[in-house]
Amino acid sequence: MKLWGWLVIILLIPVLPGCLDDGALKVGMKAPSLRTKTLADVDGDFSRITSYRYPDKRMYQLSLDKALETNKVIVLAFATPGHCTQCDKHLQMLKAILDKYDQEVLFLHMDQYQNPGAFKAFVVIGDPWTYIIDQKQMVRFRRAGRMLFREMDIELANLLKEGEAS
Repeated sequence: MKLWGWLVIILLIPVLPGCLDDGALKVGMKAPSLRTKTLADVDGDFSRITSYRYPDKRMYQLSLDKALETNKVIVLAFATPGHCTQCDKHLQMLKAILDKYDQEVLFLHMDQYQNPGAFKAFVVIGDPWTYIIDQKQMVRFRRAGRMLFREMDIELANLLKEGEAS
């Protein structure tokens, strides 16, 4: 391959999928506690908390700091479906799995437009990103890109089973 061909490849790599950045918050680190917008903060106006077309109010009930205080497992989804089709599909999957784990797991959605502080605190560049935080506020799982229902189901089932054994 000619030199210019390699140069084009090197220059394009950072702009391929938006979720190539490795992020700074790693598995095993404590999740940062910060105030994030809730549905109550925006008087129930979904357009002021998410760019998702079909939001589920359960994902916007608690601020991250309050969710961490519950000592429940948290699925924290960074997704901005207003400019990301994979984010839209990811949130559809989360809504489906939310029904299965509604009593045991808290699901929070952070939209870049409405909760940029959360993106900064977790050093998320690009989306979607998923973090699973355990009952002790430790990051137990993180993944860039869209997840499938079965993948999420396995992660949550294993973490909840582990929590019961403790």
